[in-house]
Amino acid sequence: MSCHLIQQIENQQRKEPAETFRVGDTVRVHFKIVEGKTERIQAYEGLVLCFKNSGVRRTFTVRKNSYGVGVERIFPLHSPRIERVDVVRAGKVRRAKLYYIREKIGKAARIKARIVKKPSPSA
Repeated sequence: MSCHLIQQIENQQRKEPAETFRVGDTVRVHFKIVEGKTERIQAYEGLVLCFKNSGVRRTFTVRKNSYGVGVERIFPLHSPRIERVDVVRAGKVRRAKLYYIREKIGKAARIKARIVKKPSPSA
């Protein structure tokens, strides 16, 4: 009984086109920040290190370098505060978690680009 109620609530809070990016992609996350009565949208651009959990609780970690210091932020995927997630650059990786990037510096921390094939128009 209680499992069905939890699933119903989770399905109501889920966003439909939630996940259009993968681990290794460079993304720009636009999210709402509420400061008193005002509300603004701030962008956070970085590399997607990992996805965790599943369902409504699914989160993703984004890492960026800010003035030479690595900064990581965890975003809930289905959060109402996230306006949109834009893929800046598609990356090609063979790992589900990119935690090894934390120790890499400079060119060693680069990720190869993934070539996304667009469907050819059938004439």
